[in-house]
Amino acid sequence: MKIKSTNYKISRCLLYVVLIILTAVMLIPFAWMFSASLKLDKDVFIFPIQWIPENPRWQNYLDIWTKIPLMTFVLNTVKITLIVTFLQLLTSSFAAYAFAKLKFKYSNLLFMAYIATIAVPWQVYMVPQFMMMRKFGLNDSHLAIIFLQAFSAFGVFMMRQFYQGIPDELCEAARIDGMSEYQIYGRIMLPLSKPALSTLTIFTFVSTWNDFLGPLIYLKTEAKKTLQLGLKMFISQYSSEYGLIMAASVLSLIPVLIVFLSLQKYFVEGIAATGVKG
Repeated sequence: MKIKSTNYKISRCLLYVVLIILTAVMLIPFAWMFSASLKLDKDVFIFPIQWIPENPRWQNYLDIWTKIPLMTFVLNTVKITLIVTFLQLLTSSFAAYAFAKLKFKYSNLLFMAYIATIAVPWQVYMVPQFMMMRKFGLNDSHLAIIFLQAFSAFGVFMMRQFYQGIPDELCEAARIDGMSEYQIYGRIMLPLSKPALSTLTIFTFVSTWNDFLGPLIYLKTEAKKTLQLGLKMFISQYSSEYGLIMAASVLSLIPVLIVFLSLQKYFVEGIAATGVKG
């Protein structure tokens, strides 16, 4: 028993060491980016790397706001990201409840057909989508991006997997008590699905916040562009000002970090729960 216990402790220690090393390797680029954001352009690529600048240049974080209309880009990105995230949570959870807890004709066939769209790359149908949005008069508007990203087959799949882990008897008891399907969805299913909703929030927020190709296709007016387009525009105009580029990149990461750190306690639980049942 002692030998087994010792072997177990050694294996756990080795596992932690490997995980710490992998974490450090993954964090090095972000550490370099933050360090470079506090340097003059001539000091960014000095080798060996000076991780902690002797004279940190915090002015870079102020100058970036005057070089480009960064506040406009940030507000546009926040607007689109929050609306898309809310709509995906609403539509995905609502459709998933129907597929998981309601019995109707061809429900499994419809679900499989909808989920099969995940296998189709967006590049295949982005041209027809663009033509459709142009016909609707939504070209060069935030509504085009919001409408196209308000529905998520992956979100429906993940929420359905979680709802299947909730006993059907709970819904049946609520129906016997006279609750409608909308009341069951709003008062029972949603409060119980916080882990899955938090996981979907992280995925949707990060993908929408970092989306570059969608806004590039639909947004032409500078006042409507998002943060990712703004960063590309800044790099094109000030390609040699690496300190400012890194400062802008750090600023673009802050909202993503805030969302992830706020919801991380539900993240692992949501991922585990949505993969229990098929």
